[in-house]
Amino acid sequence: MIAAEVKPHSPPTNTAFSVLLQLEGMVRAAQTQQELQFFFVNETRRLVPYRQAILLTPPTPSTQSYQVLAASSVPVVDRTVPLMQWTERLIRDLRKTSMGPDICHVTEADCPAGLRPDWKEFTPGYGLWCPLKHPGGQILGGLWLTRDQPWADHEVTVLQRLSEAYAYAWRAVGPSNSRRWRWGLSRTTTWILAAATLAALAIPVPMSTLAPAKIVAKDPLIVSAPIDGVIAEILVLPNTVVSEGQVLFKYEDTTFRSEYEISERNLDVAMAQYRRAAQGSFVEAAQKAEVPLLKAEVELRETERTYAHERLTKVEVKAEQAGLLLYTDKSDWVGKPVVVGQRIMELANPQQLEVRIDLPVEDAIVLREGASVTLFLNANPFSSVPATVSHASYHAEVLPNNTLAYRVTAQLGQESSEFRIGWQGSAKIYGERVTLFTYLFRRPISAIRPWIGL
Repeated sequence: MIAAEVKPHSPPTNTAFSVLLQLEGMVRAAQTQQELQFFFVNETRRLVPYRQAILLTPPTPSTQSYQVLAASSVPVVDRTVPLMQWTERLIRDLRKTSMGPDICHVTEADCPAGLRPDWKEFTPGYGLWCPLKHPGGQILGGLWLTRDQPWADHEVTVLQRLSEAYAYAWRAVGPSNSRRWRWGLSRTTTWILAAATLAALAIPVPMSTLAPAKIVAKDPLIVSAPIDGVIAEILVLPNTVVSEGQVLFKYEDTTFRSEYEISERNLDVAMAQYRRAAQGSFVEAAQKAEVPLLKAEVELRETERTYAHERLTKVEVKAEQAGLLLYTDKSDWVGKPVVVGQRIMELANPQQLEVRIDLPVEDAIVLREGASVTLFLNANPFSSVPATVSHASYHAEVLPNNTLAYRVTAQLGQESSEFRIGWQGSAKIYGERVTLFTYLFRRPISAIRPWIGL
């Protein structure tokens, strides 16, 4: 990594002064830090001769260790090579012990004991550390220069001046300067703005949250399966207005009719046996004792026939009241076995609607009956609908999308004839009044609480 180059002699004083001015002008013309990196390690040789120049800077302003950014006569720096690693350790150890903000001569005697065995391999003889000190006092990095001759005093003076110009240019084109925003405010104005911000955070505002909402029927009549069986046919399409007594769907009635016919035959046999025993009881005492038993058998068969008849009459399910019939689809039920009490359909009044809100657990707020709700429907996104909370569940439920939410019911605050069952949207629910700070930082505080243990 150490380039063997012809060591030029130090230029005369007038020439050095001219080169110094020329270098400062070239530094001011640089546009990027990449240009300055190349300039620092290569063009400085025009003013002060050296064998090797290495530019080191800290990754962050508070970091003690320096990293190599550029080296003379090397287009791309590899920080893993022994020379670069040794140089980084050397500068780190020297900065901890003796280095200050001024240029420092370094010889083999000044080298830390752990690095001294490699001094002759990586250093021609004499080293010079030139910190890049900004006029504001911050050390932005430094140049590590090495050669096989001692450094003259006039060379150190020139490098001191040049390093200050390098530091100023480095800060001028750095990203920190381009993104810096100077307010230009006085201390009094700053304190006033801070006090006004704190006062604004104490302003009471209503707590609110957003949740998905849906228009549903209010107190619908549930149409459930009256008997166990298989649905054969649904006679009414979904979302159809039906009248009271209209047939909604039918069961497969083959089994029910067969059971009714068998029960009738069993009743006829029992009646015949009973009559024969009753007539024979006048002749034989043994048959007289069988009459009560056969009579009970007749009553049992009558009960079986009545039960079979009732099941047969329930093959056709009729609407108990007029309303809008709601269910999924015919294909979901035709040919499907159902059990007693299974929910199949709903009969709703289109004029009696309410809002069902699924409030996620992570967005839950304290809700009370009568809390205000603003409903934004997807069918009419340019207007809002007022509503009022009438009920909020105490326990969260698992929704079909596997999210945990509280079920909130709200009553519409205007005529519901213009709405349709099934419309969806978002609802903004307003809770108790809290400070603006709580309103803005409630979610972040809730998110970090499990991590900080409060």
